[in-house]
Amino acid sequence: MEWQPDEQGLQQVLQLLKDSQSPDTATQRAVQEKLEQLNQFPDFNNYLIFVLTSLKSEDEPTRSLSGLILKNNVKAHYQNFPPTVADFIKRECLNNIGDPSPLIRATIGILITTIASKGELQTWPELLPQLCNLLNSEDYNTCEGSFGALQKICEDSSELLDSEALNRPLNIMIPKFLQFFKHCSPKIRSHAIACVNQFIIGRAQALMDNIDTFIESLFALAGDEDSEVRKNVCRALVMLLEVRIDRLIPHMHSIIQYMLQRTQDQDENVALEACEFWLTLAEQPICKEALSGHLVQLIPILVNGMKYSEIDIILLKGDVEEDETIPDSEQDIKPRFHKSRTVTLQHEGGEGEEGEDIDEDEDDDDDTLSDWNLRKCSAAALDVLANVFREELLPHLLPLLKGLLFHPDWVIKESGILVLGAIAEGCMQGMVPYLPELIPHLIQCLCDKKALVRSIACWTLSRYAHWVVSQPPDAHLKPLMTELLKRILDGNKRVQEAACSAFATLEEEACTELVPYLSFILDTLVFAFGKYQHKNLLILYDAIGTLADSVGHHLNQPEYIQKLMPPLIAKWNELKDEDKDLFPLLECLSSVATALQSGFLPYCEPVYQRCVTLVQKTLAQAMMYSQQPDQYEAPDKDFMIVALDLLSGLAEGLGGHVDMLVARSNIMTLLFQCMQDTMPEVRQSSFALLGDLTKACFPHVKPCIAEFMPILGTNLNPEFISVCNNATWAIGEICMQMGVEMQPYIAMVLNQLVEIINRPNTPKTLLENTAITIGRLGYVCPQEVAPMLPQFIRPWCTSLRNIRDNEEKDSAFRGICMMIGVNPGGVVQDFIFFCDAVASWVNPKDDLRDMFYKILHGFKEQVGEENWQQFSEQFPPLLKERLAACYGV
Repeated sequence: MEWQPDEQGLQQVLQLLKDSQSPDTATQRAVQEKLEQLNQFPDFNNYLIFVLTSLKSEDEPTRSLSGLILKNNVKAHYQNFPPTVADFIKRECLNNIGDPSPLIRATIGILITTIASKGELQTWPELLPQLCNLLNSEDYNTCEGSFGALQKICEDSSELLDSEALNRPLNIMIPKFLQFFKHCSPKIRSHAIACVNQFIIGRAQALMDNIDTFIESLFALAGDEDSEVRKNVCRALVMLLEVRIDRLIPHMHSIIQYMLQRTQDQDENVALEACEFWLTLAEQPICKEALSGHLVQLIPILVNGMKYSEIDIILLKGDVEEDETIPDSEQDIKPRFHKSRTVTLQHEGGEGEEGEDIDEDEDDDDDTLSDWNLRKCSAAALDVLANVFREELLPHLLPLLKGLLFHPDWVIKESGILVLGAIAEGCMQGMVPYLPELIPHLIQCLCDKKALVRSIACWTLSRYAHWVVSQPPDAHLKPLMTELLKRILDGNKRVQEAACSAFATLEEEACTELVPYLSFILDTLVFAFGKYQHKNLLILYDAIGTLADSVGHHLNQPEYIQKLMPPLIAKWNELKDEDKDLFPLLECLSSVATALQSGFLPYCEPVYQRCVTLVQKTLAQAMMYSQQPDQYEAPDKDFMIVALDLLSGLAEGLGGHVDMLVARSNIMTLLFQCMQDTMPEVRQSSFALLGDLTKACFPHVKPCIAEFMPILGTNLNPEFISVCNNATWAIGEICMQMGVEMQPYIAMVLNQLVEIINRPNTPKTLLENTAITIGRLGYVCPQEVAPMLPQFIRPWCTSLRNIRDNEEKDSAFRGICMMIGVNPGGVVQDFIFFCDAVASWVNPKDDLRDMFYKILHGFKEQVGEENWQQFSEQFPPLLKERLAACYGV
């Protein structure tokens, strides 16, 4: 007997579906409770599928809702459905996939793919054959409904479909889909392409076997009148460019012509898919050769796509000039990710470089429209093409730019400023002759009456900050800074945000050039504190932190501290321990504490205490969660990471003054737990703090060394670059404090360090820190480390030759000299590398210079004058000169 609903039960379910469409929250809560109750009855799900597929008297939204509630039940507890119920649902789905209503067909399709993704593709063997058969139906609804379901299954289970688990159904499905590229209905054609597209990136074998048919079929659809079909054709070609460029190269000329047309498609969704083609092509080695002849057509198209569309302007409230008094809605505020602390060294000719394992922040000029659109894609494409073609792009751009930048229509002028910012990185050299005229024009645009012009001018100027700073300060830096500071206090929130971000970039470039203007800068930033709404306040913290990083100890003046600290501490006291706004504020305070050094002392106690509390609370919550995951929520460990990083900043800034704070807290016990946390970022920040505490107040660290060293040893794992980097650095710092007492621990770490320094493709930062630590271990325990010299001397020398003269380099080189004293034979094979590393010193301390002198002359005497002459013939001229001048060899 087929299952039949009971009339009373059916009325109950229908009432529930009606109630759940009510906007009232109390009704919604009652609905949730009722759902929980009804889910106790196994055949409740039968009622739901019955309403969806059979109760044609009901309106479609109610029927669809019934299906969506059933989908959620399948997701949550399909494994508990009795087999009879599961079978009934599956049967009903397949029998009704051709429902006349598109909404119902789509809902059934969603339900089918949800069941399929619950591992049921294996236990529902008739599903794919039946859906593929139904494609042949004369009835349009059946064909479209089946295709809709198949497309969802291909999206959700593409890997499974291409595996042995199901006997490779794609071998049948792909050729089947390809037949439908010629179907008379555009909706069906579109489904067919979308299905095949799911298998391009994964290079499914069945598709690769039919790749030429696929590409021919795509070309046949090039002129299709349906925009959804065109969009899927473009998407396919973009993915093929990544995966099977070899198959496209013979047709590249005509594909480029097609994409040039499509990038100007009337339908923006098609134009956006086509515009992705240029972004992808720019990453291919053939880009330059393939595109050179087409730039004259492509550049104007991309530039044209960079204008705001009318809908953008409406969404961006482009006509609203002043909105600074309107509070932000919470969903506008993107979650912030804290970048954990990584210890890096200073390099020749520049500040400490960014570690390569950290992604650069993407510049984003208008991120409230953070959905990707044609404007953003066109700008990104122009940016990457500028990096490929460099100056060759300019002849195609400059004639256009003049017309844009001085255009009376603000929308066009705005797009010109965006173009100028987009090419800044790639075409910088070629743009330099024009900048003395352009920069003043852009600074004028900062006062434009349209907010969207002011905000884009901020961004574009920040892209040229490096050049501005390289000129005499009165030429451009001063006028730019003066105007940007006014924009930080603009009446429009988007302009405030753009100005704050641009100012942070300018700070990074200008560094101590800003010192003469500090008073003026701080007045502006502090004034903004009282003016900003929630979202921009978070960006303001960043601008203040960057300022502190850029001017360093110059900030430690009573008048500056008086301006800056009261508003920061007021915010600090306002925020609860659970408030995520603490992240940017803690990061900012960490930079400020490091810059102010002893100037931060009056504020350090409450800040220190709170950080320790945050770490303690997070650890406690993690503990409760691990013991009773059903009772407690997992903690947000970012609170702990940010707190550890601010403690590092305090230890670094306050130095010995942090001693009394550490003495009165249980930070060492907490650190012991953090160093063993499962989350790499927590360990990374723990080791940074351990190193900073070692430098600042070693007597508190020393009693824990026996427990800490084995943990440090196990974290010398280059799979986690930043964790490994900070652990390595901390070992080096501990070593300098321990001296000879380091001896029992050498064996725990030395082999791993030597292995890391010899690994190919290891990031520079990690190599440098590893070399320093090996040198320091050799400095305190030369007897233990010297036997390993031949295994690390060459990579050791090459990784330290570009580091500036500093304490760390000094101690490491002393270590190498002492090890050479113990094991001179260990460097004979690689002595030229040692010579090169010695020559990288600008001015070593006198006693270190003597050590170098003795080793070089000792080696020269050892081999004899004639051999030394032959040996030094291999030296590059510069090295020869330096060694002769500094050491007389």
